[in-house]
Amino acid sequence: MHIVDYQNLHQLLKKTVDSHSDTTAYRWFLDSEGTSESVTWTEFYDQVKQAGKSLMALNVQKGDKVIILGNSCYKWVLSDMGNTCSGIVTVGIYQSNLAEDCKYIINHSDSVVIFAEDQVQLDKILKIKKDIPNIRKVILFNGATKDDWIISFDDFMALGKNVTEKDYQKRIKEVTPQDVATIVYTSGTTGVPKGAVLTQDNLLFTAQSVEGCAEVEEGDEGFLFLPLAHVFARTLTYASMLFGTTTNFARGMDTIVDDLKMARPHWFPSVPRIYEKVYSKIVSGAESAGGAKLKIFNWARGVGDQMADCRLNKEPIPLMLGIKHKIASKLVFSKINAALGGRLRFCISGAAPLDPVIHKFFIGADVLILEGLGMTENTSFTNVNRPDNYRIGWVGPPGPGIEQKIADDGEILFRGRNVMREYYKMPEETAKDISADGWLHTGDLGEIDSENFLRITGRKKDLIITAGGKNIAPSAIEGTIATSKYINQVMVIGDKRKFLSALVTVDPDNIAEFANENNISFNNVDELLTNDKVIKLITNEVAEKNKKFAKFETIKKITLVPEFTVENKMMTPTFKVKKIAAMEVFKGKIDSMYPKD
Repeated sequence: MHIVDYQNLHQLLKKTVDSHSDTTAYRWFLDSEGTSESVTWTEFYDQVKQAGKSLMALNVQKGDKVIILGNSCYKWVLSDMGNTCSGIVTVGIYQSNLAEDCKYIINHSDSVVIFAEDQVQLDKILKIKKDIPNIRKVILFNGATKDDWIISFDDFMALGKNVTEKDYQKRIKEVTPQDVATIVYTSGTTGVPKGAVLTQDNLLFTAQSVEGCAEVEEGDEGFLFLPLAHVFARTLTYASMLFGTTTNFARGMDTIVDDLKMARPHWFPSVPRIYEKVYSKIVSGAESAGGAKLKIFNWARGVGDQMADCRLNKEPIPLMLGIKHKIASKLVFSKINAALGGRLRFCISGAAPLDPVIHKFFIGADVLILEGLGMTENTSFTNVNRPDNYRIGWVGPPGPGIEQKIADDGEILFRGRNVMREYYKMPEETAKDISADGWLHTGDLGEIDSENFLRITGRKKDLIITAGGKNIAPSAIEGTIATSKYINQVMVIGDKRKFLSALVTVDPDNIAEFANENNISFNNVDELLTNDKVIKLITNEVAEKNKKFAKFETIKKITLVPEFTVENKMMTPTFKVKKIAAMEVFKGKIDSMYPKD
């Protein structure tokens, strides 16, 4: 495909506005009844211009950094485009970050203005106010205050009324492809977060590379609930801008199910954790129903697996299998599709491997999940399976314009206009990760086949080498064990040890149901972690999953622990377990599993 050399994001936006002026650009829901508000591309453009002028009125210069702190929402995208179209650098912070984490990013990025979502986020800023001296103004998306340091979003948007159109046009024309558009801080599973510097060209190129892999149609609608502080969600908003399609925003993570039914998207991006939760709910619901309903579900699942095999192997569908699948769809799968809005053509899964069992189930149920790959340092996109050419366990070929290769030690390398310029103020880290000839070292291990499909086999840093010399990639083991409806998270341990063990957290709903059925009294789920019946249940679940692994890959011992969360600093905002932090917290429990090591 031909990659257009846009001058900047404003030019891309203007092209979409000119060709899709009256199309709905963004829609957001106000309640569970479906009440919504929306803007067309023309209305969005006018508001972007208004925001840009207001930033100029605040004397925010080209190249200055501006923080956006909050959940994904329309005003997040509006503020981002107000920034980037004016040559201002967006720095996103996860809504779940603690005040101290916010302070580090605000100061390290040299930011001068903050957009904050609501009082919850504002309280974090007020807590560290004396430690962030460069912040001149805080703009509050929702709410108001009498503090002169803080202004409401409406008041902010009114600031630019005296900035002339001539001055604004001059400003946007000064923005070049090599200007910085955003600094995206990695979620930091180890050490301090690093700020990946992404240019206007990084974003423009990546949006077009995504377009070259997608089958998005005129009139399509997407659905977004992933955090815009992460570049995965941002890249897809820029791609949707390029498509000229509609993006629906979820009200929050706890309303996704209801919002999906209202939005009725044709596609949406997610992370494996969401698909795992949906799968667990479907399976546990069928098992709870029992009797004839469970028999029908299991029959339908078997039919779905056969259908998935045919689709994956690109084989013709036998007549009887097609008939059975239609019946299975009517009895079971149609309900799953209805819960996802009823118009879904495909989903995207990224950030971590999706368990093959879950993936196959959804393909058989007519929910096409396309796994892809990306990282902050390459604008969160390099590879993705295609709607007409997909596999389980592979992340697909690279997007147009992106090169890939495997280094001598098995590490995956990428090169292309999607690769970041640098880590902000970290030249040594930059030189370590990007070679002189432009190859980005990902830290992932993998293989590339004859069709240029890429498969991830593990992480260099996560690779476990047992005392017996066995090299083990823990992610596949963790993902398989976590398919148990009673298990939430798994962290495999075993580096330099004689065998593998694991820290395991439980699914709170399903384990509470088990406790109630077995007359186990408890006040909260954490009390169940030391209950003999619960420990036996989880031990048996792990033993069953162990059957899928080679002997040296099996989990010999487990310890139940409380959930890894962002709040207890054992999980990143992108749902990755901070293994070093968890190992420090649970060192005693880990050592107790290896008494003679």
